Amino acid sequence: MRIAEVTDARTLRDWTKLPWRIYVNDPNWIPHLKQDVEKVFDPEKNKLLGELEGHRGAISRWVLYADDGSTIGRIAAFVNPKTAFTEKDQPTGGCGFFECIDDQRAADLLFNTARDWLKARGMEAMDGPVNLGDRNMFWGLQIMNFTDPPLYGTNYNPAYYIGLFERYGFGLWFKQHFFKRSMSVPAQPIFYRKYKQLAEDPRFRMHDGRGRTVQQLARDFCDVYNAAWVDHENHKAMEPSAALKIVKAMKPVMDPRLLIFIRYDDKAVAMYISLPELNEIFKHVNGDLNWIGKLKFLWHKWRGTVQNMTGMVFGVAKEWQGKGLEGAMIVYADKHLVSNKLYKDTVLTWIGDFNPRMLKVCQNLGTENYRDLATYRYLFDRTRTFERMPIIEKKG
Repeated sequence: MRIAEVTDARTLRDWTKLPWRIYVNDPNWIPHLKQDVEKVFDPEKNKLLGELEGHRGAISRWVLYADDGSTIGRIAAFVNPKTAFTEKDQPTGGCGFFECIDDQRAADLLFNTARDWLKARGMEAMDGPVNLGDRNMFWGLQIMNFTDPPLYGTNYNPAYYIGLFERYGFGLWFKQHFFKRSMSVPAQPIFYRKYKQLAEDPRFRMHDGRGRTVQQLARDFCDVYNAAWVDHENHKAMEPSAALKIVKAMKPVMDPRLLIFIRYDDKAVAMYISLPELNEIFKHVNGDLNWIGKLKFLWHKWRGTVQNMTGMVFGVAKEWQGKGLEGAMIVYADKHLVSNKLYKDTVLTWIGDFNPRMLKVCQNLGTENYRDLATYRYLFDRTRTFERMPIIEKKG
């Protein structure tokens, strides 16, 4: 076997095309968009490859060849300047975009290469498979439900990858739970009672995103986000500019009917933000949103191909938590989405097992644990005691 850093057109092509070999017989697999993946490695598009908070980001990737020259594995490694040094006694890098044949020696060579590269940059541990970017994209190893297609942006892998990671020595850092709710199942009666109470109170108003500008939606998003998670450890307030960037990124694919808000005295205090499940379209473009892929995307969007939605954010301002606003938004969706037969099911984006409050909210909403992924951590000092991700505690 021979491992090569991606430095030219050939190694980049081999690195990019390997998944088509790994998943050739898997009818559920939907490739990540090439354009989404390459953004991670582009210093012009990924600000984490610049200098932030006194540290500079770094990234590299490798492709693994068999003795006959065929491509059998790939990996990337990176240092995130925002997070690598937050654990001062254990600088931690990441590895991701891992693909490999079912061969432990091949996997070990890939992991060792990433480990040594990170060691040379002062890291003492690596998380994987993760992304040099937001946790909603390319994050985690699938460990449950290998019978359904992946959601847009989520990792999908053969079951044997679990053994490749764990035999190498990775420990479970945290689990990522995805919850699913069938839109055909009526909301609980208590939710309807709360919905009625809010609808009759003139100080409350429930609405979706139709008729609101990008700037208005961003302001509402920012207000609820900062009010909902204010008492969580390590919470950092979202700047209005960041909220505007998020909403602008969603605009080309969002359905404003899926952006549900509750206002109190005209200030947004709760939100349930969903997007159409884009992989129901992207499965038709074969991983490339070139001009042909864009035409296919627009055609399927116009045709109404998407039948399900992905819940991206579900939040209620701290002072209103536990008072029924969560259930009221579910009823609003039932009345305005289900009754019009717009979407069938909704899957909530992942919630870590370190976040018991949000896990409880999902259970109360009548969801089922639909799929699990795992984020692993590997300590370079093998004598050091491994500890899992701390549970989020309320401040105060």
